[in-house]
Amino acid sequence: MRRLPPLNAIRVFESAARNESFVLAADELSVTASAVSHQIKTLEQFLGVILFRRNKRKVQLTAQGEQYLLSIRYALDEIEIATQRLKSNPETDVVTISVAPNFLTRWLMPRMQRFQKKFPEVELQITASTGLIDFNRSNTDMAVYFGKGDWHDIDVHFLSDVFLVPVCSPGLITQDKPLVKPEDLRQHTLIHVSKRLDEWPQWLHLAGVESVGFSRGLRLSSSQLATAAAQEGLGVALADSTLSSREITEGKLIMPFDIMLDTQKSFYLVHQKHRMLTHGMRVFKEWVIEEMCDSCV
Repeated sequence: MRRLPPLNAIRVFESAARNESFVLAADELSVTASAVSHQIKTLEQFLGVILFRRNKRKVQLTAQGEQYLLSIRYALDEIEIATQRLKSNPETDVVTISVAPNFLTRWLMPRMQRFQKKFPEVELQITASTGLIDFNRSNTDMAVYFGKGDWHDIDVHFLSDVFLVPVCSPGLITQDKPLVKPEDLRQHTLIHVSKRLDEWPQWLHLAGVESVGFSRGLRLSSSQLATAAAQEGLGVALADSTLSSREITEGKLIMPFDIMLDTQKSFYLVHQKHRMLTHGMRVFKEWVIEEMCDSCV
């Protein structure tokens, strides 16, 4: 028979240690501060050691308390993972996904019918978001992130690198304002993403064009809006070649030059680390990776 400490006291100990306060731990656990103090005393009596140094405004772990906390946190993490795996029924058909807006509107949505036709038993609940997800505190199952892939404590699956190419509406090019060589861009409005104003200078340098002398052009808050503005004939934007492939194939956008700027960033499919994938999560992961490979060919 295992000789375990009171498990409720363990939960209280972890909260108090993390918050460095019995009062904050009480608020978090919806109990009184005196109840927290009582649970800590019970645990200390069971262990035969002092876990906290009590001060007026906060508490501080003793050396023995710090050592004990490391093992307790690992054990609680294992319990949480085991519980999540048990709750994740392998036959669950509903998948909640958070997706970067540009990826959602320009790549995923145009292909959703193919997914629905292939997996009619799976229901996707999709939200657009640029923020990082705390999978331990969120109902989100999976997400599509844009970045360098250096996120910790989540499982990361590569989807595609992001290369930027100039795109514009076919109607933008006229005899008076051609786009035969990169230097011709001086006659056109350049559409910028406000937070990435270095992209056009980098592309012009790559194309061998001096960036001095170009007008400020048009600034928009996102890649999605910049590409939409280019499609409306408002100027020339730098767009992800993969995400814009459908518009280019359909003739809504043209790519006057095939010089590609490597952003050193990519799209990734991510989810909680060590999570056992449900049926819906597994088929979506396999489908989106396969679709991305096909669209990049």
